[in-house]
Amino acid sequence: MNVFAEVGQRIVAALESLKAEGKLPADLPLDAVQVPEEPRDPKHGDMATNAALALAKAAKMKPRDIADMLAVQLQADPDVTKAEVAGPGFINLTFAPGFWHGVIRTILANSDSYGRSTIGKGETVDIEYVSANPTGPMHIGHCRGAVFGDALANLLDHAGYKVTREYYINDAGAQVDKLGASAYLRYLEALGETIGEIPAGLYPGDYLKPIGAALAKQHGQALKSKPEAERIAICRKAAIDTNLAEIKEDLAQLGVRHDVFFSEASLTSGPRDKIAEAIVRLDARGLIFKGALPRPKGHDEDEWEEREQTLFRSTAFGDDMDRALQKSDNSYTYFAGDVGYHHDKLERGFDHYINVLGADHVGYIPRVKAVVSALSDGKASYATPVCQLVKVLRDGVPIMMSKRAGLFVALRDVVDEVGSDAVRFMMLTRKNDSAIDFDLKKVLEQSKDNPVFYVQYAHARAASALRKAEAEIPGFDMAAVRAGRCDLGALTDPGEIELIRQLAKLPRLIEAAAREREPHRVTYYLYDLASNFHQQWNRGNDSPHLRFIQPDDVAMSGARATLVAATKQVISSGLGVLGVHAPEELR
Repeated sequence: MNVFAEVGQRIVAALESLKAEGKLPADLPLDAVQVPEEPRDPKHGDMATNAALALAKAAKMKPRDIADMLAVQLQADPDVTKAEVAGPGFINLTFAPGFWHGVIRTILANSDSYGRSTIGKGETVDIEYVSANPTGPMHIGHCRGAVFGDALANLLDHAGYKVTREYYINDAGAQVDKLGASAYLRYLEALGETIGEIPAGLYPGDYLKPIGAALAKQHGQALKSKPEAERIAICRKAAIDTNLAEIKEDLAQLGVRHDVFFSEASLTSGPRDKIAEAIVRLDARGLIFKGALPRPKGHDEDEWEEREQTLFRSTAFGDDMDRALQKSDNSYTYFAGDVGYHHDKLERGFDHYINVLGADHVGYIPRVKAVVSALSDGKASYATPVCQLVKVLRDGVPIMMSKRAGLFVALRDVVDEVGSDAVRFMMLTRKNDSAIDFDLKKVLEQSKDNPVFYVQYAHARAASALRKAEAEIPGFDMAAVRAGRCDLGALTDPGEIELIRQLAKLPRLIEAAAREREPHRVTYYLYDLASNFHQQWNRGNDSPHLRFIQPDDVAMSGARATLVAATKQVISSGLGVLGVHAPEELR
């Protein structure tokens, strides 16, 4: 039940009545009528509609005249206690408590499905996120994209889309060759040889030492006698397999999952060369040519050699320069792998494509968008949300890097210290394109200033109240509470009604967050809802007659326990979208 959409339907029905009565033109289209919004000032009512303003031009009438007639129609609705015209033609609506009581019953009747929507209409969405190179452990920079992508996938699923979660494994190219060379050095080290300082450009982290030891145990001295290309290939595969397994473990520890792990190497190692196919497809559109590119920024002029390469006419799609796909020796460029990969994705036929990127990939977006547009004839729905940087602190002081991982903070270390719930929730407390300071001490505080605690505490507190009611009130019917069968007529306190109004916002919030691809909106909503719940709880501490549980009044306790149960359910549903646990108690 989306009460805003329901009221919108009532407004349309009232307008249809006015048309039938001849008070509005019979052929007046009502498409411009939007779902009502909350007034900026709560004192003005529960909802406001600008229907009269939206229809005035087509009806050739004054907005105020339409508003006056519409307000009379709406005032006749038994759920409406006030329909008041304001300004040039707005109508502010106030609803009776019984209207809001229906929200509670709907929540409990629909349980986990409350808040879900069908706006996605079953359309398919491929979300690629994380896609960290398998050259080392996951670090905190990967974490934000992992959490954002996973929460966005959950959000779109709640909104009625059919979601595929995808991880692109960069297991081809120069970076994994360097990984193989780095692992070979650790192999030699495991055999007792002195390798000295790891050369610049290779991977120095201690995480490669166990891989070197495993290679030494498996191959003994044999790798040393093999040709360089062969031994590097063996070390590369061992390192990729080990690192990828650890990446999957790290993601699982964070509660992040993927449906598809797509190997870059598979683009050219299978029966089809998918990169070549993509180039042929672009060439058929007149977008491939031979030419030389200008010297890249930062490239040493003395080392730069202008040469003819196979180029993609990326500038035809808004990029600032054309892009090389094949070098002068016909080997593929790094970008060519992305071209082949997106060609493969488009062949799989999704309705929407979302590629979650880190801040260091912003400059890469125009060329990828260009090739997706070119390969799809401009038809693909393709978005590239960017996750900004995360600074890890402890009590305001930047923390030291991980020796095991190298020159970055390992994700596993952070999750081990504060838990996956704190990490996931805090990564969603800002819009994805805003930087975050993640303080390991503050996320463990049990205070209102720690949003994850504040929201989880609200859920645990609600669970505690329900346990108390069942334990302390003889004959208390908890089954009736959970089913929403209690008489809710006693719920008339303004704080109770305000809490229900907050519960009613979830379906609309899910739809808006899904449309804008902004899961952080759910985090904000949950914090506000928790605040409302805690405030009403504290009011009961000051005024005992407002307490949720009234041992001497079974009917009142049943009504308020039903409100508590609905609040608990909505918090649980919202935390589920974020991938955060809803605890029954906190210790």
